[in-house]
Amino acid sequence: EGRQEVKKLFDDKGFFDGPKPIRYLSRILRIANVNKNDIILDFFAGSATTAHAVMKLNAEGGGNRKFIMVQLPEVCDEKSEAYKAGYKTIAEISKERIRRAGKKIKEENAITASNLDIGFRVLKVDSSNMADVYYTPDSIDQNTLFKMTDNIKSDRSAQDLLFQVLLDWGVDLSLPITEETISGQKVFFVDGNALAACFAKGGKITEDFCKELAKHKPLRVVFRDAGFKDDSVKINVEQIFKLMSPHTEVKTI
Repeated sequence: EGRQEVKKLFDDKGFFDGPKPIRYLSRILRIANVNKNDIILDFFAGSATTAHAVMKLNAEGGGNRKFIMVQLPEVCDEKSEAYKAGYKTIAEISKERIRRAGKKIKEENAITASNLDIGFRVLKVDSSNMADVYYTPDSIDQNTLFKMTDNIKSDRSAQDLLFQVLLDWGVDLSLPITEETISGQKVFFVDGNALAACFAKGGKITEDFCKELAKHKPLRVVFRDAGFKDDSVKINVEQIFKLMSPHTEVKTI
């Protein structure tokens, strides 16, 4: 039954030998008496039947239940249907199942599920964004010191830094994120003005820029340490927020 459900979503390709059927997971959710705003965690996502069942339950009974699917990037056999169809890992199939299932559920419940949230974010475990700055005294030379001017790894993006900050502050990773340009600098806003983040570097975080940002009165704001021209600018920026937005918590990474 579960395989047939997968085949219906993937153009008659089953991909899995024995995926759990949707009705089985739906029954488990009902037995567990999950509330309309609960979070359902599946540590072995596989074909993502759990995610499918959660979205279906939201569409049929109302609610805003969320799911967290955890799946190792297990490589598909090169001779398998999935690999030949372009899915190199089990995780890729999981993600595509959620996309297709969400679309199908909205189509089948056009009236009752018109506002159903079927979006999801994909996050991967990685090493810290922060550069290793621990060296023994005899391994330090002038070139090493120059490399330590920026405490963040060179291959990390602004999005990488943003999600590290969200984790550090314990902020819900599923909250809406928008981007705005303020005084020529890219600024991320999380859940409206709950958090603002600018990771510009090279001295681009100026007092004038921060005055414009402070007008938004974010609850929290975070900057990249390498973004300040010098320590005096950094100190002045903190004073600007104390004056213009006293409830804003300022952080530097």
